[in-house]
Amino acid sequence: MDAHHSPPAAQPERHGSFNYDIESTDGPWRGAGAGAGQDRSSEALLRYDDRYDDDGPREPLLRKRTMNTTSQIAIVGANVCPIESLDYEYALHTPSVAPLLDTVDFPKAFCADSAKMFDVYCFLVVIATKDRWFYPQKNGKSKIIIVENDFFKQDWRSRKKKQIFQYIVLKWSLVLLIGLCTGLVGFFNNLAVENIAGFKLLLTSDLMLKHRYFTAFLAYGGCNLVLAATAAAICAYIAPAAAGSGIPEVKAYLNGVDAYAILAPSTLFVKIFGSILGVSAGFVLGKEGPMVHTGACIANLLGQGGSRKYHLTCNWLRYFKNDRDRRDLITCGSAAGVAAAFRAPVGGVLFALEEAASWWRSALLWRTFFTTAVVAVVLRGLIELCRSGKCGLFGQGGLIMFDLSSTVPSYSTQDIIAIIVLGIIGGVFGGLFNFLLDRILRAYSFINEKGAPYKILLTVTISIITSACSYGLPWLAPCTPCPADAVEECPTIGRSGNFKNFQCPPGYYNGLASLFFNTNDDAIRNLFSSGTENEFHMSTLFVFFTAIYCLGLVTYGIAVPSGLFIPVILAGATYGRIVGTLLGPLSDLDPGLFALLGAASFLGGTMRMTVSVCVILLELTNDLLMLPLVMLVLLISKTIADCFNKGVYDQIVVMKGLPFLEAHAEPYMRHLVAGDVVSGPLISFSGVERVGNIVQALRITGHNGFPVVDEPPLSEAPELVGLVLRSLLLVLLKGKRFMKEKMKTSGSFVLQRFGAFDFAKAGSGKGLKIEDLDFTDEEMDMYVDLHPITNTSPYTVVETMSLAKAAVLFRALGLRHLLVVPKTPGRPPIVGILTRHDFMPEHIHGLFPNIHKSH
Repeated sequence: MDAHHSPPAAQPERHGSFNYDIESTDGPWRGAGAGAGQDRSSEALLRYDDRYDDDGPREPLLRKRTMNTTSQIAIVGANVCPIESLDYEYALHTPSVAPLLDTVDFPKAFCADSAKMFDVYCFLVVIATKDRWFYPQKNGKSKIIIVENDFFKQDWRSRKKKQIFQYIVLKWSLVLLIGLCTGLVGFFNNLAVENIAGFKLLLTSDLMLKHRYFTAFLAYGGCNLVLAATAAAICAYIAPAAAGSGIPEVKAYLNGVDAYAILAPSTLFVKIFGSILGVSAGFVLGKEGPMVHTGACIANLLGQGGSRKYHLTCNWLRYFKNDRDRRDLITCGSAAGVAAAFRAPVGGVLFALEEAASWWRSALLWRTFFTTAVVAVVLRGLIELCRSGKCGLFGQGGLIMFDLSSTVPSYSTQDIIAIIVLGIIGGVFGGLFNFLLDRILRAYSFINEKGAPYKILLTVTISIITSACSYGLPWLAPCTPCPADAVEECPTIGRSGNFKNFQCPPGYYNGLASLFFNTNDDAIRNLFSSGTENEFHMSTLFVFFTAIYCLGLVTYGIAVPSGLFIPVILAGATYGRIVGTLLGPLSDLDPGLFALLGAASFLGGTMRMTVSVCVILLELTNDLLMLPLVMLVLLISKTIADCFNKGVYDQIVVMKGLPFLEAHAEPYMRHLVAGDVVSGPLISFSGVERVGNIVQALRITGHNGFPVVDEPPLSEAPELVGLVLRSLLLVLLKGKRFMKEKMKTSGSFVLQRFGAFDFAKAGSGKGLKIEDLDFTDEEMDMYVDLHPITNTSPYTVVETMSLAKAAVLFRALGLRHLLVVPKTPGRPPIVGILTRHDFMPEHIHGLFPNIHKSH
């Protein structure tokens, strides 16, 4: 839980057809002058649901409980872990972000110089005017950042413009490092996969050429089994959070939800090597999804200054120890991951914008684009190095690039009709895929929760099934004579190629083996290949589609880093080629182009992304002329699939229990107000509080924000000072700058003991805990002034504000706490605190069982 909540106030002033709360439980409120508020009794009032016409019945929305019991845990990777909300409101946890100099008139000139030197806009530099600080932007609008508390206000005034220069340089240096590291990791992944899988396939092919078929199967299945078991073991025992693609976890993090080890160095290690082993093991999965998670882990590791646990630290990166800067860096990392996986820099930027990020601005667009451009340059240089044959088996396979530019698409009305049919098929298959995957993942969760051995056993079982299908199904396919006009060698001797010999005699090839007995990248290249109308039999394509569709479903939930892009592209390209082959006499489009459109339709039907998928596919195929057709098929497939369910990543986020906040409010929220969903009891602190009270509150609660209320004699009447965070309280208690008398101090008193970086956010698992602190009885009876560390300008809403409006505000500003204040005077200055869990459907429907989701 993020904060203590209180129930709604008694009889708030309301308008509309349902004007009353069912209850009011303004319980005892601490502090002098509470008066009548202390013994206020609960009043049972009725609220009605307007689901019917005026003459019809109305059901009362009875409030069932006051405590928020929404889950504070979620499934991360293959384990159940506690989760925590992030605080994107506080951009200025570190003083170097914006030195605030009241008496120096340098900002405008410095801003202009900075823009020239770093090609950034003036919003990177702060201009001071009294107590508000403006970020000038290129479009002429200003974003106001309110000073957080007295301590930071005084600390910023002591800083110089040197910190501004350092901050700008470090920010761009970091995104450069993220691009370089992600590009290197992407290249290493492909290099390793191509060589490991290539060795396995060459060994099997050599044994088959000697007609030692059973030995070949043992070698093929044995290699796959060892690779799969190793990948599952390191994932299950070292970093369970690395299982799956990681895109749902990254998406949730960028929405404001943190979980244990989601971006830890151990997760990064397992993500890299587990993905290599899993893809090399022949699973129907891709390394593209894990690359997004890998890029995010790299960005997080650099942004927090390394890892103390593994003795990898850089103190000069401490400038970015706050949630907002880390969010921006991780957004750049996720975009870099897509760019490294697909060699699609623009597609990576659009993926981060469309799918991953919940908050976006023009400055982030620049940095993200720069990061993906660095990735593209790194990959280009390394691939050119490998063309000389210095990278082993790598060179013909990985870093999938399917050049279809030689095929000139000319399409007619019949082709448009066929493309519409493809879009409908993709929407139906995509909706069915998401439905089945949700059921399978829920079934796997019962196996995974039994422990690591069961995770490994499940992975080994799927590996045996995959090996049996990959080796056994090609025996059912007929041998096809090699085409006389074949451009490449037929049958293929070696690892990759369109014409796999398998068990066929010389001069013949096995079409199904050409798809199964290749890496996934090579199989996609074969399906996308142009001028191969008669290469694959219809029965071959049907068998391959059925196998890939089913194997893709059962493979994703195992304890191995795995992505969905490649299985979806494979299945979509297969049924696209089926449609292209069937419509060959009626269409002028090449079956390879139909395969591309089929892949696009299935991607749109499963992932519900349009712009980013469109650009990624065009960058992959180097075929800009296909843009109108790809756009059309994506729009149709997404529209059809949206009629059935949500996108696959959205479904997984919900299934994992991650409290994701959508950009829009649910319709039923319009029938409630903010005061309806706050829950209690509320615990607040006085501006000068007794140490024992603070320690007791921190020990008995797990909440991260507490209201601070000044009471006489510190103020004339009870008034809300602001909000203090748990992390800041722990730092203040650790310093033990206590007072024997209850008196208000100045910020300089705190500055004598603490530096700004003492209050910066720690990395994962590094923060202080109340259990780490010890206090004597004398210290427990002393006082501490909370004013210097209290955020005196928290976001507040009146208790009668529409819950839908409050939810949009909460999401748009990236808040962790939203204070609810009373509308009428003469009452305690705060009603409660809203956190993201208060906007969750299970909480709202638990309070009001009669309210329905569809209003």
